[in-house]
Amino acid sequence: MGLAEYKRKRDFKKTAEPAGGKPLPEKIKGASRFVIQKHAARRLHYDFRLEMEGVLKSWALPKGLPWKRGEKHLAVEVEDHPIEYADFEGIIPEGQYGGGTVMVWDRGNYRVYGEQPVKSLKEGKLHLVLEGEKAKGEWTLVRIRGRDDEKNQWLILKTGGDAKPISKKKEDHSVKTGRTMEQIAEARDAEWESGREADESSSSEFKARVRAAIKKKTKDAVVGQAHRMPAAKRVDRTARSEIASLPNLPSAKARFSEPMKAKLVEEPPATGDWIYELKFDGIRLIGVKRDEKVSLLSRNENELTGRFPEIIEAIKTLPARECVIDGEVVALDEEGRSSFQLLQAREMEGRKTPVYFYAFDLLQLDGKSLISLPLKARKNALEKLCADAGDPIRYSGAIGGDAKRLLEEVRRRCLEGIIGKQPNSVYESGRRSGAWIKLKCVNEQEFVIGGYTPPQGSRKYFGAILVGYYENKKLTFAGKVGTGFTVKSLSTLYKKFQKEARDHCPFVDLPSKQNGQWIQDITPLMMRKMHWVRPVFVCEIKFAEWTRDGKLRAPVFLGLREDKNPTDVVREV
Repeated sequence: MGLAEYKRKRDFKKTAEPAGGKPLPEKIKGASRFVIQKHAARRLHYDFRLEMEGVLKSWALPKGLPWKRGEKHLAVEVEDHPIEYADFEGIIPEGQYGGGTVMVWDRGNYRVYGEQPVKSLKEGKLHLVLEGEKAKGEWTLVRIRGRDDEKNQWLILKTGGDAKPISKKKEDHSVKTGRTMEQIAEARDAEWESGREADESSSSEFKARVRAAIKKKTKDAVVGQAHRMPAAKRVDRTARSEIASLPNLPSAKARFSEPMKAKLVEEPPATGDWIYELKFDGIRLIGVKRDEKVSLLSRNENELTGRFPEIIEAIKTLPARECVIDGEVVALDEEGRSSFQLLQAREMEGRKTPVYFYAFDLLQLDGKSLISLPLKARKNALEKLCADAGDPIRYSGAIGGDAKRLLEEVRRRCLEGIIGKQPNSVYESGRRSGAWIKLKCVNEQEFVIGGYTPPQGSRKYFGAILVGYYENKKLTFAGKVGTGFTVKSLSTLYKKFQKEARDHCPFVDLPSKQNGQWIQDITPLMMRKMHWVRPVFVCEIKFAEWTRDGKLRAPVFLGLREDKNPTDVVREV
């Protein structure tokens, strides 16, 4: 392949990545070098590189290396990289190809069985022995036929015995410098420094402000800690006097209102006045307080009060007789990022995971409806209402107005994305008018479960779930999802499926052929082995991308959702 494609994609005046052409390092006798770089670009992935023919032959691994014998992950062959790239750790500037943070995650020597690596590469099968600081053992790279006969699609399989899993600490530490991804991103010691905005001080001030809004501050602090109100603003302890002074607000009782929806967009709007908040990966809830009684209601008005008693007690202490708050319940990982998987583990496995209620809108206060007020007035009142609340209630405020630069920070910190809102917009219950928008940094959405495959090998209960979405009121197949489950969740889901079993397939397009091939190898014979369920379960799935034939690539199960009706689930992207 050579370095022509690598150089074509990059502007070396704007990136510190090596251009190639330097003298090659001395060869290691009997073996060649490999490196695995953790890369937080548009999506977090791992770049697997083998020294061969004077370059680094390279593959992108969306899910990293497999660790258990027989496990296989997708590997996408990419352009060759120069040998000196093996030592690159730092920042690729936003706007450059692969913009994001790069860590030297592992490195060492590799051998190929038969000792003919170039011949093995051309034949499409490399049986490797890795001797790295983290990866030790056998793996095999096998070329497969991709979409439209693309030749860059490979699988990397764990062969030989199981490998020892990497600890959480080692997972996020560089073998070159010992730094975490966050430390590399903040240091920016390998980023091109010239050619930025003329006002560098202004740029630095902006990034510092964004970091302060996103990063955790103390051991117990988490993403969003900076959203709490500064002491200087704690003048009016409640929002009552401010709301009372506004004329012609309609009277209203504290009751459920269907949440306003955000429209998914691929790019930030070029015009208009917008503010942006963090996007959370949790359960959207409407909190309704009537004197000492508090309810937590999901998007489809399911009562979830009993599941979050700590949030109920916290809402009771708010300085209002009645109020209706729109927000999201989240669980947070060690880095302070909201994690739907952690929230589900609390629900399905009984873990004592702390939860938080991020409040971002106020719909009613003490007998007055606020939905006709502009957003900025509602948020101002909410901020004052939550001023002294403390955990688990947290006010979710705006983090800025420059979406492109906010997305850069959010991507680097591996967060969900951002929500854009027009500050003068009214609250439109149940509508997706476009006054609120969402920009995602990961591909993740809800799908409906329609069945499951039989278990294989040592796995119990089931192999993979079959998921889809509604199109013209018909359930359309989106793919099989076989990863993301624990032993406990397999058991719990299987019991739920048994209660909703049905005899026939709910998907309108199974089985079917495309380009002469059965979709996802689901033949009429395989259909008889499948187990079908009524399409009543909604789950959250994270995935690499949609394939050209409309199926999910590298999907991962995150958990069940009870806050959305199955018939409302459509393809989002």
